Amino acid sequence: MFYRPENGHGMPHNPFNAIVAPRPIGWISTRGAKGDNLAPYSFFNAVAYVPPQVMFASTSAKPDRPGTKDSVAQIVESDVFCVNIATGAMREAVNASSAPLPAGQSEFEACGIAAAECETIDCPRVADAAANLECRLLRVVPLAGQANFAVFGVVTGVHIRDEFIKDGRFDLHEAGWIARLGYLDFAAVHDTFEMERPR
Repeated sequence: MFYRPENGHGMPHNPFNAIVAPRPIGWISTRGAKGDNLAPYSFFNAVAYVPPQVMFASTSAKPDRPGTKDSVAQIVESDVFCVNIATGAMREAVNASSAPLPAGQSEFEACGIAAAECETIDCPRVADAAANLECRLLRVVPLAGQANFAVFGVVTGVHIRDEFIKDGRFDLHEAGWIARLGYLDFAAVHDTFEMERPR
């Protein structure tokens, strides 16, 4: 099979959604003029070590946030955001926080998710997340298409729950890293392997 995206794929579901997988989920918390917000993004990753930097992409808009979503709108207001790393056991809360709530209605409150304050930025974080990355906005990059934006941030503070530090490593083997596979499919990643890089 070969298709050009502009001509369509002819399948009942878009295969592109599942080709690049698994994708880690960035559970992004923000604070803006209308209040606190929390939403999951599966276009998310780390992009640099020194200084540590991350990115996520937002790919649609809401009627009450012209041209974007709550997360991007509030990051533009505040210049900060927090990436919360969820475990497999938190998948229902992650999914619940994806509901299209009105701007200003907190997903923390609506979904019963415990919040805590960040240390280096004025932003909430998910108190029970395995780790939290406090970030200052580096830039928002408009992408091709309507309402597509990539958000880049520099990590200014890192929280790690003590139970997930094992033998000097951040370890979620038992809890499972949560990832997006495409369509309605997700995974809690438990099986991993090591390989030595060529020298």
